[in-house]
Amino acid sequence: MNMGELERFNLELQEKYKKIKAREQKQEALYIDDAQVVLVAYGTMARLAKEAMAILRKKGVKAGLLRPISVWPFPEDIIKRLTVSGKRVVFLVIEMSYGQMVEDVRLAVNGRAQVEFLGRSGGGIPSEEEIINKTVALLNC
Repeated sequence: MNMGELERFNLELQEKYKKIKAREQKQEALYIDDAQVVLVAYGTMARLAKEAMAILRKKGVKAGLLRPISVWPFPEDIIKRLTVSGKRVVFLVIEMSYGQMVEDVRLAVNGRAQVEFLGRSGGGIPSEEEIINKTVALLNC
């Protein structure tokens, strides 16, 4: 392939990626439309975040959950929708690591909302209590 053919091929791939990105973003979203804070978690952490969200809601805190199902394409459209509405929303990204998905959330937010991180590594798992306490602290500042 020469340079022109390679460039055309890459442009075709970019168009293909755009179409995939538009139709294949997958996520579970709970109570995000009225949320003041959206807990973002996947895997095991999503189960803990879901329980923490339920406890927070019972206490009157408007918490929601966003659980990405697809990592690529990352479900950025739903995050963008929440951040362009004009209301204040905080994203708390919870991971069993020192932050990998948090960067995807920051990219999707693009400075339009606060993004915070709660993570543990080495087999450590943030507890429901830690999630609840961090959420309450974020809303009280």
